[in-house]
Amino acid sequence: MLLNYMKVFLVGGMLCLIAQVMMDYFKLQTPYVMVIYVTLGSILTFLGIYDPIVKFGSSGATVPIIGFGYSLAQGVIQGIEKDGFLGIFTGGISATAGGVAAAIFFGYIISIIFNPKAKP
Repeated sequence: MLLNYMKVFLVGGMLCLIAQVMMDYFKLQTPYVMVIYVTLGSILTFLGIYDPIVKFGSSGATVPIIGFGYSLAQGVIQGIEKDGFLGIFTGGISATAGGVAAAIFFGYIISIIFNPKAKP
């Protein structure tokens, strides 16, 4: 069990380290890094490169934003197998709908509980 925790920490830590290097040394802003990671997760999944990383690092590879790209790509692949050409458009949406809905719901609840103040 300790070895699994170390694998998750190693993979997740490396992904975060790469993102931090992109922001610190290449001066990329956070939205650009997020788009790069989602796109990279999708591309690496379609190429078959990201599956071994997920098998090794499990949640360390699927929880960061690059895992969202992985989930989108997996959904599209399964959608194509199930619905054919239409699965290209519906697969990614159905695979990630639960996470997106949870993010919207909890974001709304947090916005009700806390009162944000604009910085002067």
